Amino acid sequence: MKHKLIITYSLLCTLVLFSQENKQSFSLQEAIIFAHENNRNIKNADLNILAAEQQVWITTAQGLPQITGSIDYQTYIKAPFDTANFDLRNPLIFLFPKHNLTPGVTLNQLLFDGGYIVGLQSNKIFLEISKNAKEKIFNDIETAVVSAYNNVLLTKENIVIMKNNINVLSANLNETTKVFENGLIEEEDVEQLQLTLSNLENNLRSLETLHEISKGYLKVLLGIEQKEFIELTDTLESLIINSISSDLVSNDHSITNNIDYKITKNEATSKALEYKLEKSDQLPKLNAFITSSYLGYSDRFSSYVKKEQDWLFNTVGGVKLTVPIFSSFGGKAKRQKAKIEWDIAKNNLTEKENQLELDFKTAKNEYTLAIDTYANKQKSLALAEKIERKNTIKYKEGIASSFDLRQAQNQLYSSQQEYLQAIIDVINKKATLKNLLNLKN
Repeated sequence: MKHKLIITYSLLCTLVLFSQENKQSFSLQEAIIFAHENNRNIKNADLNILAAEQQVWITTAQGLPQITGSIDYQTYIKAPFDTANFDLRNPLIFLFPKHNLTPGVTLNQLLFDGGYIVGLQSNKIFLEISKNAKEKIFNDIETAVVSAYNNVLLTKENIVIMKNNINVLSANLNETTKVFENGLIEEEDVEQLQLTLSNLENNLRSLETLHEISKGYLKVLLGIEQKEFIELTDTLESLIINSISSDLVSNDHSITNNIDYKITKNEATSKALEYKLEKSDQLPKLNAFITSSYLGYSDRFSSYVKKEQDWLFNTVGGVKLTVPIFSSFGGKAKRQKAKIEWDIAKNNLTEKENQLELDFKTAKNEYTLAIDTYANKQKSLALAEKIERKNTIKYKEGIASSFDLRQAQNQLYSSQQEYLQAIIDVINKKATLKNLLNLKN
C-alpha cells in the first residue's frame, strides 16, 4: 500500500511538472504579438498576398515572348494511291506520304493590346487590395484578442470575488443559524441568507464554465490547440492603468489612414480600371510570330530515327492585326455597365468618408464616457462596500433586519459587477478606437 501511494504521488508530481513546462504565459501585448504571428486567418492572408504576387507576374508575362514547341504526326490510313512502292520521284508522295512528322518551335510576341496595358496598371492595385485585406484582418484579430483576453480576466476576477462573497456569506449564515437555534431571531433571517448563498453558488458554477469557454476562444485567436495550457499575466487593474490616454481623443486623425477607407478606395480604383479595360476592347490588337519547323516524310515510321532520313527545314514569320468592327452593341453595353459600377464605387467612397467622420466622433465620445463611467463605478463600489459593512454590523447587533442586509449585499454584488464591466468597457473602447484610427500597439 505504501509503494502504491509513493507511485501515485510520483505520477501526480510528474503531471504537474509536465503541465507547468508546457504552459504558455501571455501578457496582453504578448498575446497580440503571438496572434499576429500564429493566427490562421492572418497566415491565410499572407498566403493570399503571395498568390497575388504570382498573379501579378502572370499578367506581366502575357506581354513577354512566348515560346512553344510542337510535334505534329500524321499517317494516312487509306491513301488515294498504292504506297507499297514508295518512290520519291512520284510527286504524289509529297502530298500523301504514308508517315508525316513535323517538329517545330514558335515564338509569339504581343506588340500592342490595350487590355494588356490596363492589366499592367491593375497589377499595383491588385496587390494593394490583398495587402489591405491582410491589414483589415490584422486589426480585427488584434481587437478580438483584446476583447477575449479581457473576458478571461473578467470571469477570473468574478470567480475570485464570488468565492470571497460566498465565504463571507457562509460565515454569516453559520453565525445566524446558531443565533436562530438559541431562539433569538426568526427562521426567515436564516432562509434569506440561504437563498442568497444558493444564488451565489449557482453563479459561481456558471462563471467557472464561462471562464473555460472564454479561454478556449482566446486559444483559437492565438492559434493554439485547445489541449494546451495558457496563463494570463496581466490583470484588469494593470490594464486599466495603461488604457486611459488623453492623446487618443485630443489629437486629430485623418480618415485616409483607416483601413476600411483604404479598401473602399481600392474598390473605386479597381472599378475605374475595369471601365478603362472595357474601353480598351475598342482598340486593335497586334501580335507577331516566328515559326521554325522540320518536315519529314517516309513510308515507314522507323525511318525517322535513321541518319539517312531527309528533313525539310522552313521558317515562317508574320503579324496578326485584329480590329473590332461590330459586336451587336454588346461592347457598348459592357462599357456602360462598367461606368455605372465605377459611379457606384465613387458614391460608396464618399459615403464611407462621411460615415467614418461620424464613427470617429462616436468612438471618441464612447471612450471618454467609458473613462468617466469607470471613475464613477470605482466610487460607487467603495460606497457599496462601506454600506454592506455597516449593515452587517447592524444586523449582528440586531439593529438591521435580514432584508436590509440582503439588500445591501445585493447592492454590493451589483457594484462589483458594474465596476469590473466598467474596466472592460474602457479597455475595449480604447481597442475599438485604435482600430478605427489604424494605430498599432
